[in-house]
Amino acid sequence: MVRLTSRRLVALAALQVVLLAALLARHEHARAASGSGSASAARPVTPPATAHRFDVERAMATVRLQLAAGQRPAGSPQLRRVARRLRAKLPDGRFEDVRGHPGLRNVIGSLPGAQPAIVVGAHYDTEYHPKGFVGANDAAAAVGAVVEIARDLRHLKRPTGAPAIEFVLFDGEEEPFPTEDFYLDALRGSKAYADAHAAQTRAMVLLDYIGNRGVRLPREGTSNPKVWSMVRAAARRVGAASVFPLDVQTAITDDHTPFLQHNVPAVDLIDWSYPVKDTNQDTYDQLSPRAVDAVGETIVELLRTWR
Repeated sequence: MVRLTSRRLVALAALQVVLLAALLARHEHARAASGSGSASAARPVTPPATAHRFDVERAMATVRLQLAAGQRPAGSPQLRRVARRLRAKLPDGRFEDVRGHPGLRNVIGSLPGAQPAIVVGAHYDTEYHPKGFVGANDAAAAVGAVVEIARDLRHLKRPTGAPAIEFVLFDGEEEPFPTEDFYLDALRGSKAYADAHAAQTRAMVLLDYIGNRGVRLPREGTSNPKVWSMVRAAARRVGAASVFPLDVQTAITDDHTPFLQHNVPAVDLIDWSYPVKDTNQDTYDQLSPRAVDAVGETIVELLRTWR
């Protein structure tokens, strides 16, 4: 039998502590990894926001409401059922038909103020493929955030002369069939809305992939720098600056693009590095309430202080 001295026992205990710390660190790294298989990569942790004006629990409940309906492509019965539920959650909620596309309709809510209005939007339809795609981050999380931003702003004081705000959930953002021209064949709801309302729109803020773990939202390549700087300043005030780094990512054709085509300053908040986009892995477990909260608090602050 090997006998251990007290000094050796202390040394052995210290070694066990080091090994345990290493195992815990490895476990936390694995939990932070996003995606699956060889595509996994460590995702940064989203810090908690320091403001508390946005109700993230209610936002996540709206996310779950959408996902419970399953796949929700434009024009489908399940999307129309979801649309009725979303309309009821928005202030002054109403439908607006998507011109040129029978059966499609945008869901719109409003808060009063000076004209022209600020538009805050997200798309509420899902891809038609792959079969079973539910779009937790594309874009149920964004829809949940927009709905909750609208509800929370109703109870906040805004400056005298603050702009009116239109909350628009776009139908038909996804292409209805394989296409090589996304702008031509997709973005049906946002193109119709921009065509009809651009003259009454001061600026547009689009939420898309905003709910994933470790979300990072550098400026999208075509987004208006001035509006994006306003978003980032609001993020700093609510403790979410790290979510909006100074980097510029690739240009993305999205629901903000029709507004840019009409010379309306617009920004697209989208984490294009989201590793499971356009796959059946885009499910609720990929989302982080802390990420949704950081974005929700930022946009509430932006709109609360916009003059």
